[in-house]
Amino acid sequence: MENNHVVEILNTLVETSHDGEKGFTACAEAATNPSIKAYLTICATRCRSSAAMLDEVVRRFGGSRETSGTVGETAHRAWLELRTALTSNSDLAVLEECERAEDHAKSVFAAALDKDLPADVRAMVVSQFDGVKEHHDRVRAMRDEERMIAAE
Repeated sequence: MENNHVVEILNTLVETSHDGEKGFTACAEAATNPSIKAYLTICATRCRSSAAMLDEVVRRFGGSRETSGTVGETAHRAWLELRTALTSNSDLAVLEECERAEDHAKSVFAAALDKDLPADVRAMVVSQFDGVKEHHDRVRAMRDEERMIAAE
């Protein structure tokens, strides 16, 4: 297995994690419910930590952090959608946007796990993927609560 192959996969995950940190931070700032704000802040911190861990492994494999045009362009479109959602001043809209972004993160991590990775790297990526799924599921549950409140 070539180091360049591993570095390329991990750099995509680093970028996705950085995007998650930025997105969760923006959503936390836009949320009005203190418990939603607090959870989204925790998610941003976890994403930052994940990116740092991934970046360390990239360096271990002789790489450096690079951004790919395709992922960067996707992130740019996502940010435009996020800004639109956040201007609504609705916790429901914020949570819906967070869930949509975590759907994307889940697909990026799942795609990485479909590739050939060294066992120790795979274990780390699996652990981080579990974190992404946890964020997604909790955000979805909070979104469902907000939908119930809005329907009352």
